[in-house]
Amino acid sequence: MPRIFAILLLLAALSVSAQQPPAAAHSLTWNPWSQAVFAQARREHRFVLLDLEAVWCHWCHVMDETTYKDPKVAQLLSSRYLLIKVDQDSRPDLSNRYEDYGWPATIVFAADGSEIVKRQGYLAPDEMASMLQAIIDDPSPGPSVEPETRLIFPANAALTPSLRDELRKDFLAGYDQQHASWGFRQKLLDWDSVEYSMQLAQAGDKNAEHMARETLRQQLRLLDPAWGGVYQYSTDGDWNKPHFEKIMQMQAENLRIYALAYEQWDDPEYLRAATEIHRFVQTFLTSPQGAFYTSQDADLVQGQHSADYFALDNAARRQLGVPRVDKHIYARENGWMIAALAALYGATGNQQYLSEAQRSAAWIMQNRGLAGGGFRHGAQAANHSNDANRPYLGDNVAMARAFLALYAVTADRQWLAQAEATAHFIDKDFRAPQAAGYLTAAHKAASSPSIPQQQRDENLMVLRFANLLGHFTGMPEYRTIAENAMRYLAAGPIARRLPAATVLLADRELNSVPLHLTVVGRKGDLAAQELFRSAARYPSSYKRLEWWDNSSDGPLPNPDVKYPQLSKAALFICTNRTCSTPIFQAQELKNKVDRPSASARASAVAGTKN
Repeated sequence: MPRIFAILLLLAALSVSAQQPPAAAHSLTWNPWSQAVFAQARREHRFVLLDLEAVWCHWCHVMDETTYKDPKVAQLLSSRYLLIKVDQDSRPDLSNRYEDYGWPATIVFAADGSEIVKRQGYLAPDEMASMLQAIIDDPSPGPSVEPETRLIFPANAALTPSLRDELRKDFLAGYDQQHASWGFRQKLLDWDSVEYSMQLAQAGDKNAEHMARETLRQQLRLLDPAWGGVYQYSTDGDWNKPHFEKIMQMQAENLRIYALAYEQWDDPEYLRAATEIHRFVQTFLTSPQGAFYTSQDADLVQGQHSADYFALDNAARRQLGVPRVDKHIYARENGWMIAALAALYGATGNQQYLSEAQRSAAWIMQNRGLAGGGFRHGAQAANHSNDANRPYLGDNVAMARAFLALYAVTADRQWLAQAEATAHFIDKDFRAPQAAGYLTAAHKAASSPSIPQQQRDENLMVLRFANLLGHFTGMPEYRTIAENAMRYLAAGPIARRLPAATVLLADRELNSVPLHLTVVGRKGDLAAQELFRSAARYPSSYKRLEWWDNSSDGPLPNPDVKYPQLSKAALFICTNRTCSTPIFQAQELKNKVDRPSASARASAVAGTKN
């Protein structure tokens, strides 16, 4: 008790400062990322140092409070360097380019924009001073700056059989049999690996089911017991040393995966996890307008570990203050959460989740929308020169996926139309010229000395969205978009990056057809509504769900199946070019779908085309 009391006194004394924005580093002038800084560096014969940080990041705060306030470091920086500080959440292009080096990431450039040094994580004052002096003494690129890997893109959008087998071996070898999850240093729910395992499990793979469920069970240890939400990850190879920041992508993707897992295995712990994450997002990361904020900080007092604080209950925490919330509203983060809420609505039928998703979507369309179906990242600057808020691929593909997710659980064709408009914007503005895949930013901006590149996770999302959109609409142009993304993902150095499941998931979906469920009946009919809700709850993350009301909708967007007109509402399951007999009662659905043929199960496990 005395120890806890002392901690409370210390934190109470410091809590007021925790609510303020971080102070600028002592005696240093920081600039935004711009071409003007590099032009000044050329005129003054200086180097450029980029501190790429995250506003929620503990070690970024420590570096501000120690390294950048060190007199020797400050003297070296002031004498020969121009300084740039960027919140990586605000610049997806820079974040994607240097994601292997942070956060914080420290990159030093020559005045012409070429890289000299790239360093990962916290640098103590003596390390920083030594590096800065070494660059002044010899500005040639160091060993951290390796030549860009030359990518050879395959002619066809496919993995070779040998590369597919290699990735499957990597997928299995990467699973930690002792502690669960993929990877042995940091513990977190890798959503690609879990979702790929869930798809294999649904096709009868018991080992994949074990891997997915054990990871889901262990991930529950990263739930905040007081406020809900998930911490970002745990270090040291187990689940006992969490980093306490709560960033939107972790909340959204954990929520979505737990919702899908609840559908698949009907485990109430999975539903509890999803609703606990939702509770945190609703309490801390939801704006009054219904759009979603970006993150909550790891530290109550910036630069000081907060493990003792997060061990407290809600009342004790609130007496001391609340870690800072980043209240930027980005289209990308909202797209992630909209898709997650759509999944939770599909799993539960709770109208609240759908209403929240639709409210966010409407706000983003109104406040972040661009002509032609696209979206900018954040708020537009008054002078229209804010380069941080031009279009980025991440925002557009996240919103496109969100629109398709809303259509899949509502059958409201406005969402399908929005998904198609954003797909066209993506293909027009982000397609990599003379290469494969899609770029992180629309074009080389006037304020940026670096050319946008492709990024693996974003191209996976493009592929999965465009491929499924092609099945919903029957339009081959979306298949072409998916294949363009796959050609990038199938390039050897990209495909072999961990986790292997990222590319295996793309390969599997591109070469198979989704589960296809269609309700035929009037949308005002209670029986048709119940059939649609039961179909939405049916477990599959790769599903084409439609509702044909011939009295109001006209033909389905993809009329590849001719359905009979019946005297009452019915549900049809179509797969492998065959359709079931009509299902009139919701409880009949599970038995109908759970009896695939042995050959269908085998092909699903192998990921081959049906």
